[in-house]
Amino acid sequence: MTKFLLVAALAGSASAFAPAAIKCSSTTTSLAEFANGYVGGEGPEPMPFTSTSTSVNFDPAGFAERAPEWLPWFREAELKHGRAAMLATVGFVVPEIVRIPGEQFSFEAIPNVIDAHDKLPESMIQIFFWISFLEACTFPALANMNNFDRAAGDFGFDPLGLFPEDPEKQKEMKLKELKNGRLAMIAIGGMVTGAAITGHGFPYLP
Repeated sequence: MTKFLLVAALAGSASAFAPAAIKCSSTTTSLAEFANGYVGGEGPEPMPFTSTSTSVNFDPAGFAERAPEWLPWFREAELKHGRAAMLATVGFVVPEIVRIPGEQFSFEAIPNVIDAHDKLPESMIQIFFWISFLEACTFPALANMNNFDRAAGDFGFDPLGLFPEDPEKQKEMKLKELKNGRLAMIAIGGMVTGAAITGHGFPYLP
């Protein structure tokens, strides 16, 4: 089941790892260019409990001003978590529909996907190992991000060539990835919570 989930999720979310063609901007933050000009601060979705009542340049904790040198790391961490969440949402739903051969992966053995965590410890160890391995592979890139022109989240992985060459379309795709990643981070939390509370499969309703 683990191998199938990883392949299915990677195939469906390959564009999330498309490289950024622009150079990483300076670590200084100006009033005219919020958060080094990274996408995601444009808004204008309504946002309660803010001075502007919109999501434009939303940064209630003031990270952009208090730690501008860490902005590339913040953005890369957000992209990593968003990409992992997008893969997780796919991997959480697919086995509700189809399973790989093997009695231990069958619907009879594991009627609810969330039960796989406790019933398949070997698979969980494999997942933990590969996640740790991939994360360790990014350490050199993270260490060199401020010294070279590697943009946050750019690991040069775009096997399908989905990342456009036009700068405006690049910005549009980056914004799509960021927003979908943010939504997926909320979604996977809701999916796991719903599955655990109701004991039901997709769509995890009582």
